[in-house]
This record gives sequence, structure tokens and C-alpha cells, in this order.
Amino acid sequence: MSQKQINFDSVGKVIFRKNRRAKNISIRIKPPAGIVVTLPYYASYKTAEKFVESKIKWITKSLLKIKEAENKRILFDENTTYKTRNHLLKIEQNSSDEILIYLSESTIKVKYPERLPVTSPEVQNAVRIGITEALRIEAKEYLPAKVEILAEKFGFNYNKLFIKNLRSRWGSCSNKNNINLNLQLMRLPDSLIDYVILHELVHTVEKNHGKNFWAKLDAITGNAKALSKEVKKYSTVLHD
Repeated sequence: MSQKQINFDSVGKVIFRKNRRAKNISIRIKPPAGIVVTLPYYASYKTAEKFVESKIKWITKSLLKIKEAENKRILFDENTTYKTRNHLLKIEQNSSDEILIYLSESTIKVKYPERLPVTSPEVQNAVRIGITEALRIEAKEYLPAKVEILAEKFGFNYNKLFIKNLRSRWGSCSNKNNINLNLQLMRLPDSLIDYVILHELVHTVEKNHGKNFWAKLDAITGNAKALSKEVKKYSTVLHD
């Protein structure tokens, strides 16, 4: 894979990467890599540059959204009160030179070295890793049983259930009726967790979001569109 870096006055550094599998030119904006443009081997860098220039408004808007999301991220410290369903967060400074993460049945403990401020990206990332792992444990304990109960109650059949840390979706259902659920669901109220699960279960019989899908989901939940709006108030990324 060959690559090239170009600085644009309006958006800054852009990395161009040629990929043999790529069929079209695409732009991905994702911290910490930044702006990455993937292009087929047969495409010229000049063509890719022109493509970026044509998308400057979109890139600028996307960068602003990312910055706003980062500003929403709370900074965890020793005085932060944060609790998942079953785990309480505790942050402590210690004499070790490493950042240590401990998980017990009821606690997420993060110990960080004196050489690092608690606000440093390394410590903050460790805290989020600890919280995510606690949510993963809780999700594996809670979600499979809940899916089984709701599937039986409303007469749905699904194949397999997978629990993952998804970036942009709360859940999905494959053509084989395999259901994927985001472990971040554990940050939502029970009623919204039920809604997401039922949303994916309905997809086992209605594969799109047409009228039949919403009618079936509405008959089960009572007000599917209202619940959908409530879910959209939450982020799939751990901000708070």
C-alpha cells in the first residue's frame, strides 16, 4: 500500500492511501488518524486531490461534529461519580509507572502513575476501556436472557446473538437472522433496551424499514417512532 500526505489550507493534513481492493475514491474521518482518503491503484493522486476539494464543505462539517463530540466527553478524575448498572468507578494515583485497570464484581478501578496527570489522554482512555469492559460483562449477563424472553413472548425466531462494541449502531440483524447488539446498550434505560431488541427481532421477518416493519413494531411497542426518537438522544460512543 502506497500513501501520500498533503496539507489543505481549509482542513489541514490529509492522508492519501492507494489500495488494491478499492474500487472508488472514499474519504474517512476518524480520530486519531484524521482525514484518510482511499483510492484505487489505477487512480492518480491528482484526481483524489480534486475529489477532496469537491468535498471540502462536507469535510469541514464532519470535523466540526467530531470536535463537538469530543467536547462532550467528560474528564474522569478521582472526584468523578460514575456508575454502570453493577460497577462503581474508582480512580487512584499510585507509585507504579504503569496504568493499571482492575475489574471486580462491583468496581472498575483505574490506577495511574504520578508522572501522568489524570486528564492525560492515556489515563482517560484507560478509564473508558475499564468502563467498556464492565459494560461488556454486564451486557453478556443481561442481553441474551432478555432477547430470549422477548423473542418467546412475541413469537420471533432468531439464529445467533452476538454482543459487540459497535461504533455507530445499537444493533443489526443479518439475512441469516443473526442479531448483533451493542454492549453500550447497557447505558440505556430498560425500556429502550427492549425497544432496540424488538427492533432487531422484527427484522427477522421484515428485512427493511417499510410500512410493514413499522406497523409490526408499533403493534408490539405501542409507539415505535417515539421510542426511536428517544434512542437517538443517546450516543453509541461512551461520552458520559
